[in-house]
Amino acid sequence: MASNGAETAVVTKPKAKKLKPARKQVKPGEVVKTETPQTGKEYNIWYNKWAGGDREDNYSNKVKSQTRCNIKRDSGLTRANTTGMKYTCLFFARGCCPYGWECEYRHMLPDPNDTLPDSSKDCFARDKFADYRDDMGGVGSFNRQNRTLYVGRIKETGNGLETEEVVRRHFKEFGEIERDDSPSTHAVKVLQYRSVAFVTYKYEIHAQFAKEAMACQSLDNDEILNVRWATEDPNPVSKVAEKRRLEEMGQEAIKARMDPRIVDAMRAVRALEDGDILDDGGELVQEQADEGDDADGQPDTKRRKVEQEEAIPQPPQEPPQPAGLLSADTLEGLKYFAQIRQQNGAMPAKPRARPPAAPTGLSLADYGSDDDDD
Repeated sequence: MASNGAETAVVTKPKAKKLKPARKQVKPGEVVKTETPQTGKEYNIWYNKWAGGDREDNYSNKVKSQTRCNIKRDSGLTRANTTGMKYTCLFFARGCCPYGWECEYRHMLPDPNDTLPDSSKDCFARDKFADYRDDMGGVGSFNRQNRTLYVGRIKETGNGLETEEVVRRHFKEFGEIERDDSPSTHAVKVLQYRSVAFVTYKYEIHAQFAKEAMACQSLDNDEILNVRWATEDPNPVSKVAEKRRLEEMGQEAIKARMDPRIVDAMRAVRALEDGDILDDGGELVQEQADEGDDADGQPDTKRRKVEQEEAIPQPPQEPPQPAGLLSADTLEGLKYFAQIRQQNGAMPAKPRARPPAAPTGLSLADYGSDDDDD
């Protein structure tokens, strides 16, 4: 309450939600890894898989995952919040971490504002590779920023829009999905009658988390999803938009690292060169007069400067004629270096003594005679 009796409104800021310790998703030994019986006859130690048999696709014999991550229920504080570890627990994303608050990695959705220590690793601290695997699975590549996931083996329900809604409802839990101009306003594309969908996240780090969280999971029809990285979009419009987005991200990253005083100084210098006027905030002042004229109705400063330069006749410049063996540019360069050397006080180099001239004619005194008497 103020001293003059005037009522003051009390503004209460919403309290930040305090995270609780992360819970243990499973008990040790509760999850037993089960694999389908192999039909191959030979085990290839190079590719670490069975060769032969009647299996056509590596993803056709996948079994449904026994656990699933629930972000609202499973997120919490771990030892990583005190040690400064930036990476996320891989088993937390799969819903089967038995350590809970004792885990050395984070148990929460990755924050895109946090910079990872190594850009060649994903959010789970796994090393990326130069190229993608042939089946587009695995960790991924560090040569391209991929935010789109390929989701196969889905069971379509109704038309394409209904299936898109089902896919979006299950995948939005693990990150913000990119928005576009589609009827659903989200970048979720379903290839109808092909059981394939593409989900594009706003940040690559969320796509990495969702790929592991939704692998071998099901939507609403008890199917087993095949989640992999999507190949590059061949649409030229999408390529241009992605290139522009990466350029804007690079510019913002550079501005964040630069000193704002240097940015303001460079902006002021450019404004002086162009004849523009900046306000106190460093923004360009929009003049109220007609376009191209200043307040007095005269052409603006920049245009007047250009017109004055064009009005002054300049004599045609003749190309310098070479004199002797060296060109005019070479002679000017030699003069410039001579002046620098003279200003630095360097002693002129002493001329070397010329070697004695060789005797003219045949000098037979240096050779012995062919006579036997000598």
